[in-house]
Amino acid sequence: MRLNMALPCRISVFTEKGKTKIGLIVPVKMLSALSRDPVLVQVAKEVEAQTIRMVDEAK
Repeated sequence: MRLNMALPCRISVFTEKGKTKIGLIVPVKMLSALSRDPVLVQVAKEVEAQTIRMVDEAK
């Protein structure tokens, strides 16, 4: 329940100066601000790695 406000992580797709960009809030930083629980930090690392992989594959 402590993660419900932070997950799922939002990914933004937008155009800036004629270029399409993909942005996201880095899950580890966001969740670290909410909790110091090492289990939550580990979940954030896993979510971050998978999210970055998805963004990289979309490029």
